[in-house]
Amino acid sequence: MAKAMQYSEQEGGAIRQRNEKAILAAAERVFARHGYRGASLQEIAEQAELPKSNVLYYMGSKRKLYVRLLERMMGRWNAMLDDISAEDDPAEVLSAFIRSKMQMSRRHPEGSRLFASEILGGAPFLQEYLRGELREWVQSRAAVFREWADRGLMDPVDPVWLIFLIWSSTQHYADFEAQVLGITGRESLGDDDLEEITRFLTRVVLKGCGVRHPEPAVE
Repeated sequence: MAKAMQYSEQEGGAIRQRNEKAILAAAERVFARHGYRGASLQEIAEQAELPKSNVLYYMGSKRKLYVRLLERMMGRWNAMLDDISAEDDPAEVLSAFIRSKMQMSRRHPEGSRLFASEILGGAPFLQEYLRGELREWVQSRAAVFREWADRGLMDPVDPVWLIFLIWSSTQHYADFEAQVLGITGRESLGDDDLEEITRFLTRVVLKGCGVRHPEPAVE
């Protein structure tokens, strides 16, 4: 009996995980296309191939679903910097952050555009997150950047502006894809294009910040 209940719980957990994944993927597409006001839970449910009641059961409301998507996108973008310390090599950290942001924008362009649309609209659903959790996250990363500057590993640039620069430059190729493709005459950006852009941005940022590798420890 206990084994049957455990199996049932595991099966239920797997179903929930699968359904939430489908709902989030569908919602990202619908919100990116129509914005918050134009999107409907019915269309999200249809694209997720689930009843509308299931969307409400798992997500609670349209607002909660929308905010969850936005916060998930920021979490994806910033995971690379979550565990950095002053003992890390700034060249390696910043290079990896730029590369991971470019990869995230390529894999989840609709999520990137959704976030950009929210910010351009004055961020009505994200004020608490921006002024609370995200502000604290940025300030804690900035403190590490300042320690690197104090140790002579990079120039004393403003670390908050640097984070803004990396966010915006790496998201540009998803958020303004039509502009990029129109001007370059491409049908789409391929893997080689993204690799070239990543290397370009990395060179510009590291050189612009005067990033230097730490001296090896003397034994």
